[in-house]
Amino acid sequence: ELYDVLEQARAFYEAQLRQSSERDVAVSYLKKRGLSGEVAKAFRLGFAPSGWRNLIDTLTARGISETQLERAGLAIKRDRGGYYDRFRERVMFPIHDRRGRVIGFGGRVIESGEPKYLNSPETEVFHKGRELYGLHEALAADRKLARLVVVEGYLDVVALHQFGLPQAVATLGTAVTREHLELLFRQVPEVVFCFDGDAAGKRAAWRALEIALPLQEGNRAVRFAFLPDGHD
Repeated sequence: ELYDVLEQARAFYEAQLRQSSERDVAVSYLKKRGLSGEVAKAFRLGFAPSGWRNLIDTLTARGISETQLERAGLAIKRDRGGYYDRFRERVMFPIHDRRGRVIGFGGRVIESGEPKYLNSPETEVFHKGRELYGLHEALAADRKLARLVVVEGYLDVVALHQFGLPQAVATLGTAVTREHLELLFRQVPEVVFCFDGDAAGKRAAWRALEIALPLQEGNRAVRFAFLPDGHD
């Protein structure tokens, strides 16, 4: 039942990007980042407006319980009772599994605020260390991919897809895991890591190397693309 709850949440956020009275700030942000309306639609990007119960009130009116929303990672229980929306004032990136089912969300704050990215918590259907953002879209674009490119963030994946490089994927706010590598190698023989050209990006690349080396066998290949300092 959580897949249905998450799909209805995705439809709600996507509709808010078109219909909310606050939509201009989200649309302006996406345009400033260079994303087209077409790629936003392809990735089903959405918007969580301000307010504490927008999603909860919409979905509970359709018969979904607040407990189900909490189990799906969409609502947070207050200490004093009641629930509130986890995502507010954020551009929403739905995360799909390889079969195309929505399993979670990443929310990017639009103006100031912390954290910059807020991801769904671990749930019965969402396990960050085993999933990759953009993998479903990459496989849908080309079932005969020769390689996959692992980049740092959601926006990197969407932008590369827009400019003709649909083979990009990203981890979900976590370091690369063995499960990520095994998942990648089940799809393609070659994995390229391309992280930001800063100290953090180089540290992430080194961690990926340490995990990848023990998995080298057969025709598997791991490569690293390093960007100039300060570039992403």
